[in-house]
Amino acid sequence: MPVKAWIHWLDENQEQGSRIHEALDYLIKNGIELQPPDACLTNCPGVIFTSDMTPAICEQLRHFSCNGQIQVLACCLKSIPTDAAWQLMEAGAADVLSCAECSKLVNEIMTRLHRWDRVDRMVNSPEVKNTLIGSSPSLKSILRQVVEVAHFSDSPALILGESGTGKELLANLIHTLDSRPGKGNLVVLDCSTIMPGLSGTEFFGHERGAYTGAVSSRDGAFAIANGGTLFLDEVGELPMTLQTQLLRVIQEQTFKRLGSNAWQRTSFRLICATNRDLKAQVQRGEFRADLYYRIAGYVFTLPPLRERPEDILPLACHFLKEQHPDSTPPVLDTPVQEYLLRRDYPGNVRDLKQVIARLLCRYTGQGSITMGCIPPDDRPILTESYQDWRDAGFDRAVRIALRQGIGLKTISQRAKETAIRIAMNESNGNLQRAALLLGVTDRALQMRRAAQRQVQ
Repeated sequence: MPVKAWIHWLDENQEQGSRIHEALDYLIKNGIELQPPDACLTNCPGVIFTSDMTPAICEQLRHFSCNGQIQVLACCLKSIPTDAAWQLMEAGAADVLSCAECSKLVNEIMTRLHRWDRVDRMVNSPEVKNTLIGSSPSLKSILRQVVEVAHFSDSPALILGESGTGKELLANLIHTLDSRPGKGNLVVLDCSTIMPGLSGTEFFGHERGAYTGAVSSRDGAFAIANGGTLFLDEVGELPMTLQTQLLRVIQEQTFKRLGSNAWQRTSFRLICATNRDLKAQVQRGEFRADLYYRIAGYVFTLPPLRERPEDILPLACHFLKEQHPDSTPPVLDTPVQEYLLRRDYPGNVRDLKQVIARLLCRYTGQGSITMGCIPPDDRPILTESYQDWRDAGFDRAVRIALRQGIGLKTISQRAKETAIRIAMNESNGNLQRAALLLGVTDRALQMRRAAQRQVQ
């Protein structure tokens, strides 16, 4: 399948023009299907040729790369200073190549375009798109990195992010995309649930009789993950003793079961996840620095849902489909969509999933999901300008008064007295401000207060 790419050249002169056309002919002969420059609007990768780095070129690069969202290769037909290359990267280039030899430059362009094409195909594949839902720039940037690291390397990975952002889903995706031949299973171990007395056996396994209650031998995570992937969730919870033992196994790829003298070999890809700040833990001496740099071969930071609001409605539709696998899922009424977009999600994607589940609990099964499906405790608190001052408390007070036989005249009088008292408190005793709040004159308020004192 041909690789699609667009080409654009800046500040062209006659000599450069002939060399660029030579490069274009070579690319076409080697399977690159050239697109017009406006193909950048359709997320097609591209190549920009330039002879120098200027503010104008950087601005054009920002435009063509959509501020780094589209893979753009900046190529210079001569050597440029390192600082200039970094400025091109900062302007949105995915890579910068500079070489006076055209054939060598074109070969490097080819390798990058083919790699980006493979990455794009995987990012847009069902197994990726159905794992982490959304198309926000922050999520797509993470997914591109994940695909490259997972498929083209066996590097260990550290996944950071708040609770509910999808760290375990990302670990599963890395294992799925891993291209090792004969790849083994994914073994998941939640470090926050490991009991102190059994922590060693969870990792290393044990022999029969290794401790009281060990009635049979058992493989630990290191043995089960051999040839596959070991995912340590909440790795920041590991006690210091286990950190030391884990580091040794990672370095030497050998371990012994509890109660055994025989060394066993193990080889696995290590993926760790945590919602803690591991670097801060390292500085406080709570996490080993050497272990941190062993597990952080590549670090992915999943953005919280508040940083990718454009993914809220696609995620909501995905969760609705999950709940209606055999039928057409209901649609969300416009006010409900607005409610979901404005709502806070302290629990991130997991929080949104629970919100959708609560909406479906009240859904009658006909029509769209409407505002009435939102449970009372989940409904937004409107600003005072939109609230009806005659709330349930007001109705309840009047109802109690009527049941006690209190007539309209007394209810009205007590309401006026309460309003005057609140207005005076709100204005810190200032008569003029209180009168303004009540919509009466200073004189009228004075007379009413005097009448109240006579009654009392």
